[in-house]
Formats: sequence, C-alpha cells, structure tokens
Amino acid sequence: MAGLTVGIIAIPLAMALAIASGVPPQYGLYTAVIAGFFIALTGGSRFSISGPTAAFVVILYPITQKYGLGGLLIASLMASGILIVMALFRLGRLIEYIPEPVTLGFTGGIGVVIATLQIKDFFGLPIETMPEHYLDKITLLAQSIPQSHWPSLLVATSTLAVMLLWPRLKTPVPAHLPAIIIASVLALVLNHAGFAVDTIDSRFSYTAADGSIGSGIPPILPGFQWPWTQPGADGQPLVITWGLIRDLLPAAFAIAMLGAIESLLCAVILDGMTGKRHSANSELLGQGIGNVITPFFGGISATAAIARSAANFKAGAESPIAAMIHALVVLLGLVSFASLLDYLPMSGMAALLLVVAWNMSEAPKSVHLLKTSQSSDRWIFLCCFFLTVMFDMVIAISAGIVLAAILFMKEIADMTRVIEITKNKQYLPEDLPERYRVFKITGPLFFAAADKIFGELTRYCEKDRIIILYFDNVSLLDAGGVSALTKLIANCQKEHTQLILTDVQFQVLRALAKADIQAIDGVFRLYPRLGDAVRDL
Repeated sequence: MAGLTVGIIAIPLAMALAIASGVPPQYGLYTAVIAGFFIALTGGSRFSISGPTAAFVVILYPITQKYGLGGLLIASLMASGILIVMALFRLGRLIEYIPEPVTLGFTGGIGVVIATLQIKDFFGLPIETMPEHYLDKITLLAQSIPQSHWPSLLVATSTLAVMLLWPRLKTPVPAHLPAIIIASVLALVLNHAGFAVDTIDSRFSYTAADGSIGSGIPPILPGFQWPWTQPGADGQPLVITWGLIRDLLPAAFAIAMLGAIESLLCAVILDGMTGKRHSANSELLGQGIGNVITPFFGGISATAAIARSAANFKAGAESPIAAMIHALVVLLGLVSFASLLDYLPMSGMAALLLVVAWNMSEAPKSVHLLKTSQSSDRWIFLCCFFLTVMFDMVIAISAGIVLAAILFMKEIADMTRVIEITKNKQYLPEDLPERYRVFKITGPLFFAAADKIFGELTRYCEKDRIIILYFDNVSLLDAGGVSALTKLIANCQKEHTQLILTDVQFQVLRALAKADIQAIDGVFRLYPRLGDAVRDL
C-alpha cells in the first residue's frame, strides 16, 4: 500500500520535474522507474524514495539547454562515478560538516529559481525560451504578464487551490491526485469549448519505432541506449571529446554533491521519524549504482526525495520493498495509462511545482533562523541564498562553506585567550620573585589564534625574565601554532628570557615532537606540572 500510494504521487511529480529540467516528461518517469528500483535495492536507507527531484532542476536545466539530453545523461553518468568514489572512500558522514545556514540558503534559493521557472506556464505566457541570467528572466516575465492566457491561469489557480485546501480534509488520498484530476478535466472542458490550454499531448512528441511521430508520452518500456548517442542541443548525437568531458565535469560534480547532500539529509530526517539508523556510505553507493544504470535507459539524475520518502513512511512502509513497488507502479502508469497522462495541462504541472518549490525552500525554518540566529549565521544564509538565485548553486555552496569556515575560525580564535596568573592564589599559593611571569592560555592554538596570543607574550621578553605558560586548557596546536611558538622561542633566546611550558596535553606534545621542538638550556623547557616548574626554579 505504501508503494502504491507513493507511486501515484510520483507519476505527476516525475513528469513535472523532467519538464522543468528541460526534457520530455517520459524521461522523468524512466528515472523514477529505474533509479527508484535500483537505489532502493542497493542503498542504505530503508524508507527513501529516489527519483527526479526539484533540487536538481537548477543544475539540469542549463545543461539541457546547452548540451541537450545526451549531455545531461553523460553528466549524470559522470556524477554517479563521483558518488561511488565518495562511498568507497567512506565520505558519507561529511554531510555533518555542512552548516544549516548553508543548507537552508541554497535550498531556499533553489525554491525561488524553480518557482520563477514555473511562472511562464502558470500564466500561459507566450515565451519561447527563457534567458540565461535570473534578472533577465524576471524582466522578461514582468514584461510578458499583460499577455497572460486566462484559461491556463484558471487551470493553474484551480490546481493550486486544491493542493493547498485538500490537506485540510485529513484524507489519506494525497493532494496531488485530486489536483491533477481536476486540472485535467478542467483543461479538457476548456479545450472542447475552444479555449486552448497547453497539455502534455500538445506540447511534446516522440518518434515511434516505425518512424511515425506520436504526440504526448510513448506508452512503451524504456529501452537500452548508449547515453552519448542521445541527441545534443542541436538534435544530433553527441561526440564524446575531452573538451566535452571537461565542460561537463563541474556540472557532474555539482550533481554528485547535491545528490549526496539531499539523499543523506533525507536519510537523517527519516531516522528521526522512524528511530532507525541508515548507513551513509551504503546510501551513497546505492545512489551511485542507481545513477550508473539509469542514463542507459534515458533516465536523468536521481536522488532521494524528502517529501516522497516521508509519505512512504507515513503510508506504512517497513522496508525498501515499498520503494521498489513504487517504481513498478510508475512503470505501470507509463505503459498502461500514457494516453491519460497526455491530458495533464502544463499550467497544472506548473502549479504543482510551485507547491514543491515552496515545500523544499523550508521558508518557516529560514525565517526562524533569521530571527533567532547570530549575525554570522544570517550572513552565511543570505550569501548562499543570493548566490544560488543570481549565479549558481555550486558557487553558492562553495562560498557558503568557505564563509562559514572563516567565521567559525574567527569565533574560535576570539575564544582563545591569555591571562596572567602570577599572583593568582588558586594556581600559585606562594608569591613568586618579580622576574617570574605566569600566563594561562585557554583555547586551541591554531594559526588564526596562535600569532595573536604569542605576539602578545613577546612584549614580556626581557633579560633574565622567566615566562611560564600554563597549557592545561590548550587542546590543539597546529602547524601555524608551532610556527608562532618557534618565533616566540627565538625571541626569548635573543632577549635572554627563559620560556617554560607546563601541563601540556597529549595532542600538543605530539605536535611539538613531530615538529622536533626540543628543550634548549636556559631558553626553553617543558614541565609536567606548574608546581614542578615553580619548585625546580
């Protein structure tokens, strides 16, 4: 029953997402069938439902426009190799190192881009091709709004109303099904009345095995075909060259990274819902295997879909068999009901994707983050959101992670402090001679903090002075910290000052040993305890 429920949900979504990615709708169905089955069979999450997802649209659409279906399938094949390599190197847990502001930023940006792409069909605007840049898209759409086609807009708003109001009835039937049925019936009535509404049947065509041209979706099983023999942007089969591979590599990397992020996030969410545990590396391997097979049957890039996976669990799924049944249901819909699917209106599909875009944007979580988080998290979120919308998701994620890392290092560096404890009775019950200065360092001494801390200590270097550094709360000393300490030792030697480290933790000792920093008579020594250093001197 779970597989049947999710399969019904997946059919219109797979078609809509394929169209949004720039390819005919049947390729979305092929993806849901092939990838949905094999990823469930080989993956590491028992409840995940894989197939085409909204997150991929912003990556796949530009590839399709420039390289055609063939280029898209080759990029998907390359991405699958990256996913398999990530699994073999056991990188599944790296998802934990992507901050939430980065994730919310690029998913929110993706939602905005997807919603923008649906405006054309939602209003029935007479636009042949959309510009490449986002601001140009917005300008063209705004200029075209006066030319809105009211029958298409009526179908779209009716679909959207059903999608929004149906969940209030609390029925087990998913909103997608009645919304699409009502949209199709309304479009059929309008078309018979002479008010043309664009549908799958009128928008798309295919070439049958006998050479004849059919409209809509071909009611046949996906056949095996080499991805590079599929048509490029000019309609001719692609020729694989090193230049083509080089051009597609950044896109393949983006597909792999986004596929890994979304599938592992989906698995984590399902773990929270079910109390089970997924295998991150097995899930990456399953995603890689599924995406290796899918392009040979015309399927586009696939990953786990959070909404469909949650619906799968809520419908009663207990194992990956539900996901495999979902794939068979989509296959049945393709072979047996293709003629009915041809009636789906394009404006209704656009309304469906608007809801998908809103759900994936996680706007309530983003608003909560902006209201409650610290300024650094807000800047990271806004940076990722803006770059995703205006430029590219890969740039957005890269910039977001770099910005998050820099701000994190700044915060940690600010936490690393040095205080003088020479006259603190808690640490030194007895008074020390005037030439002694004792300092306690708290926090990690990595490159961003060590120069500042040891730079402050340099001004205490005077002839015959003894400086003791209490390292009990120093948990980390990296190469930058070792370099800064070496400079301090050299300065002490120059000024005839003794430098002593006490209570040094294991990681710091290991770093000093690897850097071959040894004691220097009259200049530098280590003691296990602060009391030992004071008594010895």
